Amino acid sequence: MAKKKTARESVWLQCTECGDLNYRTSVNTKGGMPEKLKDGIKKYSPRLRKHTTHKIKRK
Repeated sequence: MAKKKTARESVWLQCTECGDLNYRTSVNTKGGMPEKLKDGIKKYSPRLRKHTTHKIKRK
C-alpha cells in the first residue's frame, strides 16, 4: 500500500530573546499559517529559565 502524502511541514520554534531553536513542530501548509504561529507562541526557554516568545524558523 502506498502512503498518503500529507500537507504538513516540520518547522522549528526559535526563541526571540536568546535565538535558540528549542522546539520542533509540524504545521499544515494547506490553508495558510495559523495566526497564533505568525505572532509567536509563549514557550519555556531552558537557557533563560523563563517563558519567552518563540517564532517560526524554517530550516
